[in-house]
Amino acid sequence: MTGTGTGTGTGSRPPLAVAVAVVTAALSTAVLVGCGPQDTGASGKDKPPATSAAPSPTATTAQPSSQPPATTAPPTTSAAPTTPTTTAPPSPTAPATTAPPVVPAVIATGSTSAKVRELQARLAQLHLFSQSPTGYYGAVTQHSVSDFQERHGLAITGRVTQDTWTKLRSLTHTPTHKELYPVAAPKPAGKLDPRCMTGRAMCVSKTARTLSWVVDGKVKATMDVRFGSQYTPTREGLFHVTFKSRDHVSTLYNTAMPYAMFFSGGQAVHYSSDFAARGYAGASHGCVNVRDKAAVAALFDQVKVGDKVVVYW
Repeated sequence: MTGTGTGTGTGSRPPLAVAVAVVTAALSTAVLVGCGPQDTGASGKDKPPATSAAPSPTATTAQPSSQPPATTAPPTTSAAPTTPTTTAPPSPTAPATTAPPVVPAVIATGSTSAKVRELQARLAQLHLFSQSPTGYYGAVTQHSVSDFQERHGLAITGRVTQDTWTKLRSLTHTPTHKELYPVAAPKPAGKLDPRCMTGRAMCVSKTARTLSWVVDGKVKATMDVRFGSQYTPTREGLFHVTFKSRDHVSTLYNTAMPYAMFFSGGQAVHYSSDFAARGYAGASHGCVNVRDKAAVAALFDQVKVGDKVVVYW
């Protein structure tokens, strides 16, 4: 049958088909122009909503079957046998192990006292401490205590416990004043640099590892010294004492520098308790360390600002 429409372009299509075509075109246009930001998060808002399937127009009512209905099997009443659960007996708790108590020290490492000096003098009586007593409990003293403990079957800790102290006292006598404060034999001065032969000079020989106090060419005192390491060397040359500080404390390393006599920036001649305890096993940060506290104290009283300091090989 031929349509009779006038320019509508619908031909012979029925009104329902025309409506469907219009809706479809509108939906197609909406999809093409939609460019909003996507949200790909867990909310899933960028996903189209699920739509229900439209019922098929050809669906028909199911006809009754000519076959008899299937017979439903009766429910099984016998339950499967269950294996009884057995609870494992609790494992015996291992007894807690506690560290043995730390035996307190009678004389503490790192301390300075008259009792440390007595300890060193008693160890010296047994030929276990080869230096003059300093009163400072450093690494050298700790090693001597360890040697004593090993020889006498004590716990080797390097700490003076009551057992160690009692044993040491039983094997030694009360130190005399000479044993506590031995007079050091005069140390020969190293070869003097010509710059030391005039005026007042602290003449420091790196080869001999000595400091000689020289006045008008005459050596008044000589003492052991040590220097800085290869990373912080003691500078060599002719200097002069710039200032003195009896109870100086380093602001750079926060360490004591008693009887400090500065001669080159932060480098100074001063007493070192570490040198007294460890000897040449250590090094300074560039200063000239003196081992003998009494000797450097006497030197401090004689040296004046402006006196020469000669450091040489």
